[in-house]
Amino acid sequence: MNILPSVFIFTGRSGCGKGTQAELLMKRLKEVDPNRVIVYLETGKLFREFIKGDTYSQQLSKKNYDEGGLQPQFLTISMWSQFFINIVKPDAHVIMDGTPRIYNEAFVLDSAVKFYHWPKPHVFYLNISREAAVARLMGRGRMDDNVDDINARLNWFDTHVAKALTFFHDNPDYFFHELHGELPADETHNEILQLAGFPR
Repeated sequence: MNILPSVFIFTGRSGCGKGTQAELLMKRLKEVDPNRVIVYLETGKLFREFIKGDTYSQQLSKKNYDEGGLQPQFLTISMWSQFFINIVKPDAHVIMDGTPRIYNEAFVLDSAVKFYHWPKPHVFYLNISREAAVARLMGRGRMDDNVDDINARLNWFDTHVAKALTFFHDNPDYFFHELHGELPADETHNEILQLAGFPR
């Protein structure tokens, strides 16, 4: 099966399942295109690793994280920019989970897309209601998933991330797909494969 290198961006409210869908897609890509490198950017994971350090910047970032605060724009962009600089290979598949978070960041990401001459990316917006997001996050049982932190993250999405989505929605250089994120994971996965043009 001949699969061309592709770029996939997953976004949506916390709890929408974007991480699950990114991992399912990565598994599928490994099955149908086992010899091609897959670059998987998971910004949340990068931050969780970053705050384990003891530099002043890492200490401040950890304080933000522990208090449920949001990381500054310069640090977020630096984090995934350095990741690309160190990891990206020619003709790789690229999967992004949770990036970008704000409108300005979408412009910076677009400059990376053009710099690496990536093919037209697919943006998958997994749209779930705020109520469904709260229920899912509370059901995970993570220590940082308390009501106040959850509401702060959801407010951030409604205020900032939703605006960033308009950049991709209105941009002919991107395939923008809005999916009903409250369906079973396997149904959403199959829809993603169809929208991305995977052979049946």
